[in-house]
Amino acid sequence: MDKESITNTEENSYDKQNNNIRPKGFNDFLGQENIKSKLKVFIESAKKRDVSLDHILFYGPPGLGKTTLAQIIANEMGSNIKATSAPIIERPGDLASILTTLGEKDILFIDEIHRLRTVVEEVLYSAMEDFFVDIKVGEGTSAKSFRVKLPHFTLIGATTRSGLLSTPLYDRFGIVERLEFYTNEDLANIVKRSSEFLKIDITNEAAVSIASRSRGTPRIVNRLLRRVFDFATVNDVLKIDEEFAGDSLEKLGIDKNGFEALDKLYLNTIIKHYNGGPVGVDTLSVSLSEQIETIEDVIEPYLIQCGFIKRTPKGRVATNKAYSYLNLSSRYDDNYSTGERGLFNF
Repeated sequence: MDKESITNTEENSYDKQNNNIRPKGFNDFLGQENIKSKLKVFIESAKKRDVSLDHILFYGPPGLGKTTLAQIIANEMGSNIKATSAPIIERPGDLASILTTLGEKDILFIDEIHRLRTVVEEVLYSAMEDFFVDIKVGEGTSAKSFRVKLPHFTLIGATTRSGLLSTPLYDRFGIVERLEFYTNEDLANIVKRSSEFLKIDITNEAAVSIASRSRGTPRIVNRLLRRVFDFATVNDVLKIDEEFAGDSLEKLGIDKNGFEALDKLYLNTIIKHYNGGPVGVDTLSVSLSEQIETIEDVIEPYLIQCGFIKRTPKGRVATNKAYSYLNLSSRYDDNYSTGERGLFNF
């Protein structure tokens, strides 16, 4: 893969439709207050010392703002940013070609960094720690290797699965932050901010209604806002109120908990096919015809956060809350994790 096709992912990875609503600075970025406050200190310190920022790792469920924070950091530092995704960096030379185009204090953003190939990852070790990269030219006995000094840059990695990062790579990040799900209040504020940019007239109650169904995720709340706006446009509704927002979301198959068809199928599968669990994720993957990564990174985090399922050493287990949601009698109490199981109530 050539250098241009890799580095051009900077433009491709940012949804151009969202350029107006994507926050450009910390003041516009709503939520994640604890992380923002620490990043402001780190950035101010780096600027006062006139040095590059330490390497940063952001991890957490998808859609919480990892990419946006990387862009904001670049803006706050006054640095250029190059963005790419780990799966498309196929060879060490691909990564080396990106690294050698960086300038002093530039930022390299790598999404899905846990998916870097080992041979590619190893190039990062010296680049992150000592700011040099060894480049091999030629093949066989005529091959030559020479060292290229790199400017002091900042690597920002983003991942939904920090546990899959190797220890040598993980330990080279000086700043490691986990992004948490957003509160409904923060999401409602995001709806109102986005609606201003998109010129959507919406009531506060409707904003709260959309926020409550957005699974604690800004990416989802903006997607739902756009879809409700589609219904409003088709029906010539000039101002979106709570009732219209709720009806539109129900038509989209999104209930008051923010659950969609796949979430309900997941819960039904555990309870009705596997007696509430425990059931392994491999088995669930086959039953649902979904990839394990989709189950672990997209479906389960919010269900766990809401207390509908538990991950145990033996597998996934549905809680009383899940049974209640599906209007089923619970077969056991929530002391399953201690080994105390109740009787079936079917």
